[in-house]
Amino acid sequence: MDVSQYLEIFIDETKEHLQSLNTQILDLEQDPESEDTINEIFRAAHSLKGMAGTMGYKRMQNLTHDMENVFSEVRNGNIKVGANMIDILFQCLDALEEYLDTIQTTADEGTNENEPLIKALNQILAGSEGEEGDDAPEAEAKDSKAEEAEDGEKDKWTQIVLGTSEKSVIGKAQEEGKNVFGLTVYIQESCILKAARAFLVIKAVEELGEIIVSAPATQDIEDERFGNDFSIIVITDKALEDLTKAAEAVSEIETVAGGSIDLSAETSEPKAVPVAEQKQETAAPVAATGTKVAATPAATKQDKKAVVAKPVVNRTVRVDIEKLDSLMNLVSELIIAKNSLVSRTANNENEVSDIEYLESVTTNLHESVMKVRMVPIESVVQKFPRMIRDLQKKLGKKMELYMSGEETELDRTVVDEIGDPLMHLLRNAADHGLENAELRQERGKPEVGSIHLDAYQDGNNVIIEVSDDGGGIDIDSVKQKAIERGVVTPDQAGSMSDKDVMELLFLPSFSTAKEVTDVSGRGVGLDVVKSKIESLSGEVSVKSKYGEGSTWSIRLPLTLAIIQALMVVVGDEKYAISLGSIETIENITNNDINYVQAKEVINLRGTVIPLIRLDEMLDIREERSTSEDLIVVIVRKGEQRAGLIVDELMGQQEIVIKSLGKYISKCKYISGATILGNGEVALIIDANAMI
Repeated sequence: MDVSQYLEIFIDETKEHLQSLNTQILDLEQDPESEDTINEIFRAAHSLKGMAGTMGYKRMQNLTHDMENVFSEVRNGNIKVGANMIDILFQCLDALEEYLDTIQTTADEGTNENEPLIKALNQILAGSEGEEGDDAPEAEAKDSKAEEAEDGEKDKWTQIVLGTSEKSVIGKAQEEGKNVFGLTVYIQESCILKAARAFLVIKAVEELGEIIVSAPATQDIEDERFGNDFSIIVITDKALEDLTKAAEAVSEIETVAGGSIDLSAETSEPKAVPVAEQKQETAAPVAATGTKVAATPAATKQDKKAVVAKPVVNRTVRVDIEKLDSLMNLVSELIIAKNSLVSRTANNENEVSDIEYLESVTTNLHESVMKVRMVPIESVVQKFPRMIRDLQKKLGKKMELYMSGEETELDRTVVDEIGDPLMHLLRNAADHGLENAELRQERGKPEVGSIHLDAYQDGNNVIIEVSDDGGGIDIDSVKQKAIERGVVTPDQAGSMSDKDVMELLFLPSFSTAKEVTDVSGRGVGLDVVKSKIESLSGEVSVKSKYGEGSTWSIRLPLTLAIIQALMVVVGDEKYAISLGSIETIENITNNDINYVQAKEVINLRGTVIPLIRLDEMLDIREERSTSEDLIVVIVRKGEQRAGLIVDELMGQQEIVIKSLGKYISKCKYISGATILGNGEVALIIDANAMI
């Protein structure tokens, strides 16, 4: 079978299982006796094994098979979880991620057999009670399964509701000497195309007889709204063995249970199809007789009272991000068209209400599309506890990571990009921030250092903070390093504020590490963080108190595509400024302007704010107005503010951000462009760069 069409599904689901395994094994390290965690790990490893086998990735299948065997023994109480086992399991996860990376690149798993890991897993198995190798657990599991199935056949029954019409059909068939059988078909847990397998089974059985009822209903089976099993009742001239063989001939069918249907005993025990003990949790009802029958989703209209609500199935779908990008582009074009209509009908009162309605609809549509694109940052941050655990061992420091706000949502394109910056900040906190145990003891701190990763929404922005209770930033050390590298002169360093000194850490190749390690010291990190965050129209800042710790803050916009902006006029040109950057708008006179170091500033309610004349900054040649009144738009970047002097305010407008393209990507103060309602292009001012 050609499985290439399922490759993307396999990659997505494998990532989810690997992340689940990382989290669960971390939990197991903290609580080695947790049965729930052990069962979760066993199920995830079993699913991975089945998926890899289905796709033909034998090496990946072998490794997960041995992991599953280990947890089968842990689950049975034959092996205790120890530190060595945890380390080996994490190495296995790294190997599986390596397989996945290769599969993503080449669609093939590569040639690495990972024999040392498989040997290590088998050694763990060899140490279990009464076990000599890795085949025994599987055999034992199969024997146990067979015994449970036999027990189930003795006393486990499930029932399917039969309506009056079905009973009538069955009765008539039996009078004619035909056989009526109930079958329950169990599909392998690893199967990724359950509906297709069920369809093939139904087609195979229909060639031998007539299916009169199924549980769940046929439509639910087609829509894959069922567990790993389904049940049918068949009228046939064939023997039960013929039906079960036909069903079991379909690939990825684990087993088929069957039995005869007898409607003659109205009040006796139902003669239904036996169902194995281990399947009781998810097994679909199979058959029922008598007048008082069990309620199932297969009930007919005549038996409406017997119907019991079915559990809600997963209501999510996987959507390619390119399809969402296309949808967002269409919404963007709709907003541009709407803006065009608004500008054309501004003076026509009769059409204003229609335009307002259109505006309301497009705004709601935009918000809906944005919500579809929003994903929790949990998908990024959930890999960090494992990283901190590894750093703890590598650096020889005791540390704990505390996370909050994982449910905070950001645009998918932003979430995909913030993983590396956050990783750099966490590694920075672990290596540079937290002191060694002796120094922490001297300072009266707990032996275990704390690193916090907190995310929360603030207006139209999301704030992500990485903080630690370490030594903080040594300002004098940073100054000395900057002087050594010729970044600043000793005189300049002497007059710099602490905040300015901390900003030096974001310079390329700047590192205060005493030695180069595989964790840090190469000067690659904070400059990457800054450039990446600013490319996402965000900003990064740091606060620190020497001896007490540091907090690194990342501020990101919720969306990168459509924003609310203030339209302004400078000279003959129109510009847009994001409302998210604007604090206030002030009217001042020339007399309000003062000078500090030959730079224009104003004193606004006790705060000194530098002024930026946009006509000079943007090189707009024009005769400056002699008017005493000036319009100043106060913009903010973190704790810094600046006043942008503009000629005229046009008002607020929803705008679509368009890229300037690679040919003019070096434009420092312009972050993009937008198309106005009359077709004009207006440039979008990057307030952060201005400041």
